[in-house]
Amino acid sequence: MLVAIVGGNLQGVEATYLARKAGWEVILIDKNSNAPAAGLCDYFVKGDVTAAGSHFDSLQQADIIIPALENLPALKSLQRKSMETGIPLAFDSHAYTMTSSKLLSNQLFSRLAIATPAAYPQCKFPVIAKPDASSGSRGIKIFEDISVLNNFILQTNNINPWVIQEFVAGPSYSLEVIGSPGNYHVLTVTDLFMDAQFDCKRVTVPTGLSKAFVKQFEEISLLIAESLGLTGIMDVEVIEHEGRLKVLEIDARLPSQTPAAVFWSTGTNMVALLGKLCLKEKIKTKPDEKRPRDVIYEHIGVSKEKIEVAGEHMMSRCGPLSCQQDFFGADEAITDYHPDRKSWRATMIYAGSDLNAVQQKRKTTLENIRREFKCAVIRDTTPAVSIQNIGSHP
Repeated sequence: MLVAIVGGNLQGVEATYLARKAGWEVILIDKNSNAPAAGLCDYFVKGDVTAAGSHFDSLQQADIIIPALENLPALKSLQRKSMETGIPLAFDSHAYTMTSSKLLSNQLFSRLAIATPAAYPQCKFPVIAKPDASSGSRGIKIFEDISVLNNFILQTNNINPWVIQEFVAGPSYSLEVIGSPGNYHVLTVTDLFMDAQFDCKRVTVPTGLSKAFVKQFEEISLLIAESLGLTGIMDVEVIEHEGRLKVLEIDARLPSQTPAAVFWSTGTNMVALLGKLCLKEKIKTKPDEKRPRDVIYEHIGVSKEKIEVAGEHMMSRCGPLSCQQDFFGADEAITDYHPDRKSWRATMIYAGSDLNAVQQKRKTTLENIRREFKCAVIRDTTPAVSIQNIGSHP
């Protein structure tokens, strides 16, 4: 199987990493020759898919095309190329349009009577403002004062649309659903942990969510998928707040972070499933019981001053990454580490059959790094307004 992945940033890292784990060959296309995923692929092509050029020859060699970017002109260009060549494109235009807009997503939730954080002004302070077309934590702002919020609204109202909701506290969870109308599969619930900027810094599996809530989460995700008529994969994120699950956002695209964590925990490879779906093959989602069950997946930045556990967006500032096994004690790392570098970043993966053992492996690994690079401290920040209650989680 030869897959063309377009986009070499965080989504591209996830797609390329899992495609290689599936045993596929990967052609990566990106405008930036130093894109993080450039070090993980078999073949790299520097190019802009929105412009005519020889890089389209690379697409024509592929069995499937996976877009790993959120650039609308690029996505439209890939759709045209897929139609011209007949090469399957892992992209659902309608579902992506709906889920990439928080305003449209919230309208869908309302029609389906799905619980979400209350909309402003029908809620109390603090409130959170999110750009309509952004994903993850990008651009979010928190307001605890109505005068500051009103000033913000006056300044931005005529520029870009925003969604303003109550700020809710509680643990966050993610779940992917994959398939096509009448044949959807829910995958594995993962637990999400945020840094001080509300960027996801850590994913753990298996979930700490109760069985009753897992079942409810699966039902919500299937309902949304059916309502969208999804053909592909979708990520659903919820928060547990005051005894209820409330949907925060949905994205009809391959997410980053959670697929790799699920792969290490269950053996389920979401990119391989997406490929089978594109090729109209039967997909199997039953976990491999021989795989380690407990996984901690997190991002660190290392310098002489500190080791900092932080959100995934720091990984987008890396150059080409590589996979390294048994990395200072971690099972695997996706990193720009080099012995001569004074500072570097890594996505660390710790796995095992026992949670306590995995937590100890993480602790030992971070201490090994701290001693090796003479780091002054290990820093692991959380939001100033606590949105996590991690309990016994790492």
